[in-house]
Amino acid sequence: MLTLATELDALTRFGRALADPIRARILVAVREAPAYPSELAELLGVSRTRLSNHLACLRDCGLVVAVPEGRRTRYELADARLGHALDDLRSAVVAVAAGVTCPDAAGKGCC
Repeated sequence: MLTLATELDALTRFGRALADPIRARILVAVREAPAYPSELAELLGVSRTRLSNHLACLRDCGLVVAVPEGRRTRYELADARLGHALDDLRSAVVAVAAGVTCPDAAGKGCC
């Protein structure tokens, strides 16, 4: 049975993953199709080392899984429902953000 603390922990992990643009892009990429680190590094334009650190964070958060395939490892979402959650979140944010700005301390939009 899930408790409020468990549910909040899950949301916090999801939020931490999405807080970094590279991790968010990784999640969107593996939402579309499972991928290998070399493909993700090239797609995102980051070094393999940097990508590896982000993949480790996403694994630790329980959002992606590493699937060994011989000498290679494929990454995919840990659960198909995460893909639906990403789609729903993206749609909601786009709908709400259409006419909304969120000013930062300097009075400029942060979004």
